[in-house]
Amino acid sequence: MNQHATIEKVLSLSKRRGFVYPSSEIYGGLANTWDFGPYGTQLKNNVRDFWWQTFIAKRDDMVGLDASIILNPKVWQASGHTASFADVMVEDTVNRKRFRADHLIEEFYEKKGKEIKVDGMTPEQLEEIIVTEKIKSPDGNLLGKPRRFNQLFETRIGILEDSKSQAFLRGEIAQGIFMNFKNVLDSVRVKIPFGIAQQGKAFRNEITMGKFIHRTLEFDLMEFEYFFNPDGVQWEELYAYWEKEMWEFALALGLNPDNLRWREHEEFERSHYSKMTKDIEYDFPFGFKEMFGLAYRTDFDLRNHMENSGKDLTYTDPKTNKKFIPHVIEPTFGHSRLIGILLFDAYTEEPVKDDVRTVLKLAPKLAPVKAAVFPLQKDDKLQELARRVHGRLKEAVTYVEYDNSGNIGKMYRRQDEIGTPLCVTVDYDSLENNTVTIRDRDSMKQDRVSIDALVPFVQEKIA
Repeated sequence: MNQHATIEKVLSLSKRRGFVYPSSEIYGGLANTWDFGPYGTQLKNNVRDFWWQTFIAKRDDMVGLDASIILNPKVWQASGHTASFADVMVEDTVNRKRFRADHLIEEFYEKKGKEIKVDGMTPEQLEEIIVTEKIKSPDGNLLGKPRRFNQLFETRIGILEDSKSQAFLRGEIAQGIFMNFKNVLDSVRVKIPFGIAQQGKAFRNEITMGKFIHRTLEFDLMEFEYFFNPDGVQWEELYAYWEKEMWEFALALGLNPDNLRWREHEEFERSHYSKMTKDIEYDFPFGFKEMFGLAYRTDFDLRNHMENSGKDLTYTDPKTNKKFIPHVIEPTFGHSRLIGILLFDAYTEEPVKDDVRTVLKLAPKLAPVKAAVFPLQKDDKLQELARRVHGRLKEAVTYVEYDNSGNIGKMYRRQDEIGTPLCVTVDYDSLENNTVTIRDRDSMKQDRVSIDALVPFVQEKIA
């Protein structure tokens, strides 16, 4: 765990510097909803693009998709979500507030310095723990009997109220991939093994407080289904391959490996479709929680949709002409959740002389601003040259800021807090010898560089 990064500090910086805002704040907010500010949005886009480059653009065995958020309700019946996509909740018997039973139990044990995993337990099993440990609500009141609460958001389609039909906002993004499996086969030259990937929003009716952006009503996912022939490939080998790829991606994001671990789900907590599930967990200030997930879904989805729709979703082996239903391994990456993790991991406090410097040590390739250009003072000649330097750099690097507030110390601190890797200062020597000072975010070391060599210098540092 990052000792500097408390929820309060990261939340304060996120709002102050435009990464994340409480949603609907002027109306008192709405639990488990957040808005991404200018820098949070750019960080989110950088992560999205890096993921897409890593797993889709650079590979020959992966294609992309962008499926609809609202699907035919029969999809969710066939996938088992209308029956099984549920959390167990308990109600405060006094004020009627509702809470997830598993989270209350986990938090109870955390306060005692112990760890327990209760994901997937039945209501009866959770009730037994609550009764035995005499667990009460956060307000100190007795809890009612645990019961299941479906997480799918309902909506209605149609013009007239009495003729509107029930539909759901998607609770995961995988089903749109399975719906289009046959379309992809028929329209794109792909051969098994191959993957179909997509990024997008999902919605879950969470009934517990989400601890910043870790758990929200609306969230972004990045995932793919990797289809293979179970007779031609040992699933354990393929699973191990994607374990390695996911771990390397986490490290490529710049995350501290000391804050990461793999954890295999026990049988009782696995999703109904999974034969094996493992999570990469991150050590938050509130304990280890899921960051990425890796599931072996077998042929559960394609088989169910084939049986329920009556459509042929088999694949024909071009060598043997044998038909089979492909199995899938599913690597899932929480996108919006990952932004919070990057903020927690990068947040750093360092003593500087008689002060403390707050800095976000984000990987340069992910930083929302790559470089900032300052004139040393509010001098017309300095500002004119600084503007030209900014324009040249922005044309080549894109995400470059210009600041002429005049206080070099404050300008440095602001850029440190948004994670800008490099700051370029135009001073009076710049007018004489066509050079600028470049200050490194992490080491605070300063180099003198020719303006003509500035673009390649910055490009090399942020690669």
